[in-house]
Amino acid sequence: MNMIEQIAREKIVPVVKLERVEDALPLAEALSAGGINVMEITFRTAAAAGAIAAIAKEFPDIILGAGTVLTLEQLDAAAAAGSTFMVSPGFNPKITEAAIEKGFPIVPGVITPAEVEQAMNYGLRNLKFFPASIAGGIPMLKTFNTVYPMVSFMPTGGLNNDNFIDYLACPNVIACGGSWMVAPQLISEGNFAEITRLSREAREKIDASGF
Repeated sequence: MNMIEQIAREKIVPVVKLERVEDALPLAEALSAGGINVMEITFRTAAAAGAIAAIAKEFPDIILGAGTVLTLEQLDAAAAAGSTFMVSPGFNPKITEAAIEKGFPIVPGVITPAEVEQAMNYGLRNLKFFPASIAGGIPMLKTFNTVYPMVSFMPTGGLNNDNFIDYLACPNVIACGGSWMVAPQLISEGNFAEITRLSREAREKIDASGF
């Protein structure tokens, strides 16, 4: 089973912003306890690489991605820290080419047909749709499916506990990215019990929907 197949099996990818490396392990434990075994740690803070390294060492079974990868330096740092896939908010040919050369699975962000086709030219068939909620949402994904049925998406941006199941119902959605179960305030307050509860709630919705 390749990396994309593993993510598709999980159906949901928490998008995590960590300010402190010491919060990484309690967070990983909380998500795992809630039935979620994948996460995307964004390079929006200086703690990203250290957090990825800590989780990769202590939770080797978690599918661990690096998000908001904007530079080649961040790409190298993510790979060195132990992430197993990377996500970028937009389609950057330089980042995409470097990831492919390294054999590093990449899910670049797209928002237009032109970007979808650029990604396809690199042999990519699994893309991030971002920011989903203000870029056409479910109607846009359904339109993409009529033109690019060979491409699958991971919508992120504006998804929440009330709407993510509707996104998963789209035939070209393999997983949903979201941060509602890992809100920065919950992490900063150390409210990992609530993170577990929200994660379990999301997992139960997925299971009940039969995806």
